[in-house]
Amino acid sequence: MNDTDETVLWEAEFNPKVKVYWLISAVLTSLLTIFLIPLLPLIAPIAWYVSGLYLKSHRCTLTERTLKVSRGVLVRQEKTVPLDRITDLGLVQGPIMRALELEAVSVETAGQSGPGSLVRLTGIRNGRAFRDAVLKQRDMVAGGEPARLTATTQPELPQDVNVQTTLIEIRDILKRIEARSTSL
Repeated sequence: MNDTDETVLWEAEFNPKVKVYWLISAVLTSLLTIFLIPLLPLIAPIAWYVSGLYLKSHRCTLTERTLKVSRGVLVRQEKTVPLDRITDLGLVQGPIMRALELEAVSVETAGQSGPGSLVRLTGIRNGRAFRDAVLKQRDMVAGGEPARLTATTQPELPQDVNVQTTLIEIRDILKRIEARSTSL
């Protein structure tokens, strides 16, 4: 993740409270599994230590053209997401996360395989500002700000004659279907 040819626009920081969230998740999982309850005094300190290492391994960097994410203690995972492939950045905040004032940013891309997000960044500080910065940079990479429609402007109809003809045919079919359904 040491590309010197790209300008770093934002280096994300992670909230240390995310360790508490991970610990609570581990404890709740242990409590739900009957045989792990006796091991809870051993699991909690280990989970706390490992979550600290995991948090230190998190890196998320917004550059001019990409979003670079790396994490992992035993298994290191690095992803570079081109900004022009990002379709949505969502914010997720469950009840425990709300209590700890944490949020997760989920990155969804065009062409990703499988359901869910490609990358989920739990505990990122100023998640909303980070999301807005990524989306703004994505729009700049994609060729400018998105067009905004106002009450006085209408979207342009497609210039392709075949598309216009097809749309007119669809409109006429819908009118015939509506006329048939009202006569029944």
